[in-house]
Amino acid sequence: MGAQDSFDQAEQFLESTGTESLTMIWDESFETWSYYGVRGQPAALLVNAKGEPIQSWLGAFDVDQVLELARAA
Repeated sequence: MGAQDSFDQAEQFLESTGTESLTMIWDESFETWSYYGVRGQPAALLVNAKGEPIQSWLGAFDVDQVLELARAA
């Protein structure tokens, strides 16, 4: 869920991490942050198609783990 950088920076992040096939939520209002309990940045949250959290990370995360979890979801 992005909001602190620009949308272009968020798209570049997806491309540089190889995660551009995942859907990123862009919410400048921070409502989704509150909904999912995200308290700081950097953080990552992977949700399934129903919007249910699968895994969350505060700080750095392993891109391979994210992709593995996403494939299994």
